[in-house]
Amino acid sequence: MQLSELQEIYATPFFELISRARGVYLEHWTGNEVQLCTLLSIKTGGCSEDCGYCAQSSRYSTGVKAERLMSTEDVMEVARRAHENGSTRFCMGAAWKGVREGDPRFEQVLGTIREVSKLGMEVCVTLGQLSEPEARQLKAAGVKAYNHNIDTSPEHYEKVVSTHTFDDRLNTIRAVQSAGMDVCCGGIIGMGETELDRLKMLEVLTNFDPSPESVPINCLMPMPGTPLEQQAPVDIFELVRLIATTRIALPKAKVRLSAGRTRMSREGQALAFFAGANSIFYGDKLLTAQNPGVDADRDLFRELDLVPQKPECAPAACGC
Repeated sequence: MQLSELQEIYATPFFELISRARGVYLEHWTGNEVQLCTLLSIKTGGCSEDCGYCAQSSRYSTGVKAERLMSTEDVMEVARRAHENGSTRFCMGAAWKGVREGDPRFEQVLGTIREVSKLGMEVCVTLGQLSEPEARQLKAAGVKAYNHNIDTSPEHYEKVVSTHTFDDRLNTIRAVQSAGMDVCCGGIIGMGETELDRLKMLEVLTNFDPSPESVPINCLMPMPGTPLEQQAPVDIFELVRLIATTRIALPKAKVRLSAGRTRMSREGQALAFFAGANSIFYGDKLLTAQNPGVDADRDLFRELDLVPQKPECAPAACGC
């Protein structure tokens, strides 16, 4: 989709925009289902990159200490609990620049993926940069989706990160697509970008081939000690406009209401769901940021007559 088309959609009067987005959503999705995803940091802190939003960078004094890679047994304990609580996707993240074939830590992660996939949940990982050999191994181990956000527009990216480029992000996404994994790719708003930057980011996403399977839309959670710690909260109507525009532009993608929900009212979240969001991170923590608790989300779903999305059949679990 061209930028001019996205600008025209985004500028639609607010109620007309969200009504149109709702109509598009209902053409492609069951009206009251929301995907529940659990995100676990399996290797926290000590990252060499300088992403200005991230408390896990070793370049900033944020109070986040570098930790060892979690054992498979410890990860499985969290994964089983997530499965029992209703999550249908389990995402594991590691604070690494990337992974390399033959690295013992990568081999350990592959073993963990194989075990988690037996539970019947979709497995998603976010491990930084990778090339095709590593991507193929992840696919073979049982990974359904690889998360690698482009974060913002190509023009704004260098104002947020200097240790890798926007093209580096795209190269990893190409490797993921080549290996046959789904792409989970979105961005972060509230990092000093303009609304035009947000639409340029969306323009890139709409031109992926194949399209992203899911699009996380994160609102910056300013982390003390990072360069972006003083950023103001995102305006709720700007967020809902972006969600609605994303729904219209990418009708078959899951649009994930991601980081920043602790700063949103229940009414704001309801608007976001109406406008086309149909996935959330479920559980009280997202890597190093806080997230609404399970009980709070259950109460919200009950009030809005929303239900968890049913799990897809997972061959490793059901033998189909």
